[in-house]
Amino acid sequence: MSLAGHVDRLRSGDQDLDGLGESMHAAMARLYPICRSITGDGVRATLDILGESLAIQRHAVPSGAQAFDWTVPDEWNVRDAYIADRRGLRVVDFRRHNLHLVGYSVPVRATMTLDELRPHLHTRPDQPEWIPYRTTYYHRDWGFCLPDSQLRSMDEGPYDVVIDTTIVPGELTYGELVVPGDSTDEVVVSAHLCHPSLANDNLAGIAVATELARTLTSLAKRRHTYRFLFAPGTIGSITWLSRNADVLPRIRHGLVLTGLGGPGGLVYKRSRRGTRGIDRAAAHVVAGRGGEVRDYSPYGYDERQFNSIGFDLPFGRLSRTPHGEYPEYHTSADDLSFVKPSQLAESYLAVLEIVDVLENDERYENLSPHGEPQLGKRGLYPTTGGRAADEAVMAMLWALAYSDGSTSLLDIASVAGVDFAGLRRAAGHLEAAGLMAPAR
Repeated sequence: MSLAGHVDRLRSGDQDLDGLGESMHAAMARLYPICRSITGDGVRATLDILGESLAIQRHAVPSGAQAFDWTVPDEWNVRDAYIADRRGLRVVDFRRHNLHLVGYSVPVRATMTLDELRPHLHTRPDQPEWIPYRTTYYHRDWGFCLPDSQLRSMDEGPYDVVIDTTIVPGELTYGELVVPGDSTDEVVVSAHLCHPSLANDNLAGIAVATELARTLTSLAKRRHTYRFLFAPGTIGSITWLSRNADVLPRIRHGLVLTGLGGPGGLVYKRSRRGTRGIDRAAAHVVAGRGGEVRDYSPYGYDERQFNSIGFDLPFGRLSRTPHGEYPEYHTSADDLSFVKPSQLAESYLAVLEIVDVLENDERYENLSPHGEPQLGKRGLYPTTGGRAADEAVMAMLWALAYSDGSTSLLDIASVAGVDFAGLRRAAGHLEAAGLMAPAR
């Protein structure tokens, strides 16, 4: 099946979109318990699972390697971490929830009073039942995160504090999948995989990206080559950029996927220039779904690395409610119940529609330009007149009106305020009837 056919089947209900959302949610459930960070066994375990259905190539970059202004850090892994009271009861336990441990905490074995512990304890007083997510990647320190209500109930101790971690020279690992197309021009889809048990940020992005990769791999034909990047945030994308100078000139479009399973409408963040092809395609799809389009800012996810002045790559970002704008962000409340299969399904279909625009935006030439051609005798117009034209007829009329050989379908969709997929179908009907042809 073609990509266009796949999109049309999902939109029409001929394919089970709800079932697809459930499948993506189930995939997230497998990944959710894994303790991920910017390096370590959790990243490799995550790539192992993704590799069960995708031929992902794994890359390892040694600790100490330079990536522009950054240095790949030592590898961090966790065996255990807890705070135990005088009876030996673990009152804070990494094994119950991996957010309890501050990411990249150094090894500790000590007995401490609560006052001595307090500088190393992190809570969210505004959300007293939630565990916050905290890290200390580039500064050697340690700490625990816990609900504020629990901290307020703790006595003065003493407490046994154990953090059984290793921070030693190792590697930074990222995964990459290249799906070849007719052209070597590339579309890059990026999803960060460094966060531990956080469902929306960013298991939802990983789930949507992997489903898109499976779909594109199954197609018999693709216009572009697609490159999927599953890497730790910031240091992963910068490291990839430092090692792929030969790929960068081939990148025509890029999309960072994150936070695609939570509530709220779709939000697209434009590239730094704001007028790239990906910006026009994504803005059309997101606006058509009642979402929001925002201008670029240098804060966020890996779109800011790809857009940095030295690269100036055409990358946008797609999410639902963006980071920091929902209270569950970077807390234990960003769990599997926070992400709904229906929201995953809508996000996946939106990404697929964006790719549909990138793949199928064409410039056509009207082969019957002297007045409106008679659609009825070609079976393209209702046999009973006197009624207003329906959407399918209007899409054909718009296509005929603007297909001068230099105006693309996306251009026409923007002028007309009509759906790209409907216009694409209209162009196909008109081409089959001999009324339009791809511009030479």
